[in-house]
Amino acid sequence: MKGHEKLRFFKSLRFRILTILIVLGIVPGVVVCVAVIMNYESRAIENRSANVKKQCEILCNLLIQEDYLNDPRSEIVTTRLEQLANIYNGRILLVDRSFRIIKDTYGTDEGRTLLSSLVTQCFKGDPVTSYSRDNQYIELAVPVRSPDVTQMQGVMLVYAGTGEINATIRELEQNGIIIIGIVIIVSILLGFFLSRMVVKPLSRITKSIEDVTDGLQNEEISVPDYTETVQITNAFNRMLSRMKILDDSRQEFVSNVSHELKTPMTSMKVLADSLVGQQGLPEELYQEFLGDITEEIDRENKIITDLLSLVKLDKTASDVTITHVNINHLIEDIMKRLRPIADLRKIDLILDSFRQVDADVDEVKFTLAISNLVENGIKYNVDEGWVRVTLDADHKDFFVTVSDSGMGIPEDQIERIFERFYRVDKSHSREIGGTGLGLAITRSAIAMHHGNIKVSSKEGEGTIFTVRIPLSYIPEEVMR
Repeated sequence: MKGHEKLRFFKSLRFRILTILIVLGIVPGVVVCVAVIMNYESRAIENRSANVKKQCEILCNLLIQEDYLNDPRSEIVTTRLEQLANIYNGRILLVDRSFRIIKDTYGTDEGRTLLSSLVTQCFKGDPVTSYSRDNQYIELAVPVRSPDVTQMQGVMLVYAGTGEINATIRELEQNGIIIIGIVIIVSILLGFFLSRMVVKPLSRITKSIEDVTDGLQNEEISVPDYTETVQITNAFNRMLSRMKILDDSRQEFVSNVSHELKTPMTSMKVLADSLVGQQGLPEELYQEFLGDITEEIDRENKIITDLLSLVKLDKTASDVTITHVNINHLIEDIMKRLRPIADLRKIDLILDSFRQVDADVDEVKFTLAISNLVENGIKYNVDEGWVRVTLDADHKDFFVTVSDSGMGIPEDQIERIFERFYRVDKSHSREIGGTGLGLAITRSAIAMHHGNIKVSSKEGEGTIFTVRIPLSYIPEEVMR
């Protein structure tokens, strides 16, 4: 990661952390403030309505006693009405059954007819309450009823002001804004602090990775600040270890390739120099030297051919050409082709087929893999020995087992036999023309079929290779 890209990344990370903290601070603060204000307003209006209603009920009893609806000249009642209106900074209208206003504490609408939905509803039954926040008042319609008469005599319509309640709400809103502002400031400060705490270990990880990338550091990195950084560094260290293994393997492979290709060239150079440096040699000696040169050329060609096969197999699985073939016939053809080689050393080739097997394989690559196993069984066998090939299958996979009576593989070398250019007995392998690539080619070919290969061996008693391949080939993109 370049310097400006890294700076942009950490700035973006800090900004995201800061934004999250601000949101987490503001949203709960706003929700709490709104809930507090709404709860206060609801309870204040409820209490104000209950108090006004209680005062009105007391007045209603006095109205009945003084028969104020029929004779509104009682000074006591008038005074009490005006006092109640003044206490709540509002207005009281007294309405009789004909909807005529008997008393108006404002003194402006007396004698007029009042058509109000609240009054109409009140004449139908219980008291009615309405609240208008915009107009800042509570409107109550309280029935005026005598305990001795079923029918209502009138309705007391009260407008009680809520100015002090609204003033308190505005004060609460202002305090809420101040609190939210404080929360934002605290969130910003906390966000900067936490973002630095979070980004600092990541910055150290990035620096360590850059050092490794630039070749300034070869050791594993360690940033044990958080569980997450430990997981990241562990994953990176595993990747670094794997890369080192691959790099060592690559270097060893290049070294082996150079050595294997150079050896025949050196031999040919020595033979050619011998011919050039001597005059009048017998024709038989020339023939012998040229024969040796031809063998070295064939050996070089074999190495190059195997290398090209291995390179092709290292490509993606999309290069396979899958067809549905009869595995029994395919293995029979392989055995028939290799039988003349086995007959030279009187080695028996035995095929045991337990059932008919049809499967999806790349015929060329599968043939190459099995041919290498059978040919190895012949090459590394004893004279008059045997190589047995067994074919079997279940509902999902088919199995090919290649066993021989050969020299076997030492236990400490079994894990390495699939490495490129690795030989158990290098001197003997060169005598029989091995390149050390056959088993690597075989494993790659089987892996391209999503199968696997296992080996068991005992030195001096022979070797058994077991190949498992699915009957139906599933492409890589489907498996993902």
